[in-house]
Amino acid sequence: MTIFTSRRQGYAAALWALTYGALGVGWALGAPGYPWGAADPDPDGALSILAGTAPGFGWAIAAGCLVTAITALALTRGSGRRTPVIAAWAIAALLVLVIPDSRLMMGVAYTPLLLVAPVFGWGLGGATFADAWPWPVLNQLVCVLGGLLLAAAALAYRRDEGRGRWFTPARGRVAVYVAVAVPLVYCATRWAWALGIPLGVSAEFLAEGEGGLWLAGAYLATFGALGGLLALGLTQRWGEIFPRWIPGLRGRRVPPLLAVVPAGFVSIIITVAGLTYIRWTVAGRFALAEWGAWLPECFWPIWGAALATATICYHLRRRRDGHQESAVRPPHADHSIRS
Repeated sequence: MTIFTSRRQGYAAALWALTYGALGVGWALGAPGYPWGAADPDPDGALSILAGTAPGFGWAIAAGCLVTAITALALTRGSGRRTPVIAAWAIAALLVLVIPDSRLMMGVAYTPLLLVAPVFGWGLGGATFADAWPWPVLNQLVCVLGGLLLAAAALAYRRDEGRGRWFTPARGRVAVYVAVAVPLVYCATRWAWALGIPLGVSAEFLAEGEGGLWLAGAYLATFGALGGLLALGLTQRWGEIFPRWIPGLRGRRVPPLLAVVPAGFVSIIITVAGLTYIRWTVAGRFALAEWGAWLPECFWPIWGAALATATICYHLRRRRDGHQESAVRPPHADHSIRS
């Protein structure tokens, strides 16, 4: 007996695809808001793989969304065939990892800085949330949402069919260690630059960062290091039970989504940013002598994959533990005792 829990996720992914496909038709017919090409503030078209497209590409978007909707609906039927699962993962990878670019990570990293800047009187060169999150970058979030809905439907489909046992607690622990270690290479270079040490770059390159640029880099590095430390919670007890030093929450169970949502999203944005650097490296945009400026970022997809693996393992473990607790919990009496 199989209960197809992928049905809900599949319908949600199909609805997203049809809605976004309608946007594609609108852009092709001349509606405003096409997020790539001339409307994208990407200065030289080097960030997005769709930088060279025009609104007429909306027809291709609509066709792709139709295929996506059909694939999502196939996941709701539970035929046991692998074809819709393979197609779903391929489309999800396109939406989550290929279409977005490194500006997603920059927007997330600088949002906390923009929040506290007014408190401390920091000008940040007049930068605003509109600069960090223009419509072309927000559109990337929309694409990521569609990919995640489709991936969730594919995961649920495989789970309903009794598969998907690769994400074990042991693999989750190994993945966490990788997710903690990999960003430290990037952190070492940025912290060194902030201290005036030309690690992986020339002295001339380091001199170009005067005026606080390397301090911003150190901020991003610290942001990444703290994220790595938080990833330890995916295998530690404090990732399941709030520690005693947190007032009002001590001893309570950590809601799984409180860890799964941010960790999953971070795994996406760092993978996307790393793939952007790999693409730039293959295109010959970097000098080998300045390896510190680009080589650490090329390892970010490993960081992202490890964090995603650890997050999925954590989610499956918490769900299994929750089911076990429900199974042993004594049923509540729903009747009254009368004399």
